[in-house]
Amino acid sequence: MHSTAILNYAKRLRAMAHLGLTYANNEYDTERYHELEQIGLEMMQLLTGQPLEALSVYFNSNKEYITPKTDIRAVIFNDQNEILLVKEKADGKWSLPGGWADIGQSPTEAAVKEALEETGFTVKPVKLLAVLDKRCHPHPPQLDYVYKIFIQCEIIGGTQTAAFDILDAAFFSRENIPQLSEDRVLPSQINLMFEYQLHPEKQAIID
Repeated sequence: MHSTAILNYAKRLRAMAHLGLTYANNEYDTERYHELEQIGLEMMQLLTGQPLEALSVYFNSNKEYITPKTDIRAVIFNDQNEILLVKEKADGKWSLPGGWADIGQSPTEAAVKEALEETGFTVKPVKLLAVLDKRCHPHPPQLDYVYKIFIQCEIIGGTQTAAFDILDAAFFSRENIPQLSEDRVLPSQINLMFEYQLHPEKQAIID
C-alpha cells in the first residue's frame, strides 16, 4: 500500500481516537481511545520520521491554530418537488440529512454516508449547491466556527429506515415545512434549496 494512503489511515485513527476521548464516559473506553491515539501517532512517526514529541504537539487538540469545522448536508427531492427532512432526536425538530465531515471522507462521500445512515436511502451526489459560513446566517450561537456545505443528491436505491439519532424522515412541500432545528438549517436555507430545484441553472453560492 502507498505510504500516503497509510498516512491517511493513521490520521483517521487519530481523529477517531480524539472523537472517542471527547465522548468517552468510562475509564475502559478512555484507556482504549488513548491506545488508539498512540497507535496512530506511532504509525505517523514511522511514515514521516518525525519524533513522537513533535507529532503529539502538532496534533494536540488544544493547539493554537484552530480551523473551521465542516457540516455536510444532503439535499434530496422527490418527483413531486418535495424535500427530504429528518427529525432530530436531539431536539425533536427537523433538518436536512447530514452532520460533521469525518477525516478521510470527501464532502460527497460524507453526504452519501449521512443520507444512508439517517434515512436508509442510497443516494448519488449530483452537484454542489452552496458553501455557507454559519457566522453570516442567523443560526443560534455556537462555540464552533462552521462551514456548511449543501450537496444535491438523487435517490438511487434503499428503503427508508430508522437511525439511532433520528426519530423520523419524510418529504415536505415548500408550503408545509415543519419546525426546523435552526442550529442545523434555517428556513431561508430550505427556501434556497427549493430555488435550486426549481432553477437548475442557478449557480452555487459561497458566503
